[in-house]
Amino acid sequence: MLAILAAIVFGFALLLDFLNTNLGAPDLFNTHTLMLIGFLLLSLYLAGVGNGPGGGGRGRWYRGRRPGRG
Repeated sequence: MLAILAAIVFGFALLLDFLNTNLGAPDLFNTHTLMLIGFLLLSLYLAGVGNGPGGGGRGRWYRGRRPGRG
């Protein structure tokens, strides 16, 4: 989920850069600030915070055929 949010933030920052706008608050929502927010979300995702792929020990613990099942 954090990686998806990071992708959305990066896309929004790219759109602001292409349109050359600052949303009326140049010190609050500029391209560099949004890129830093995106990097923060991406680093949290890579650190294992939130719902990452294959985390939490859920799902089947045994991969392949179960022994004794014909």
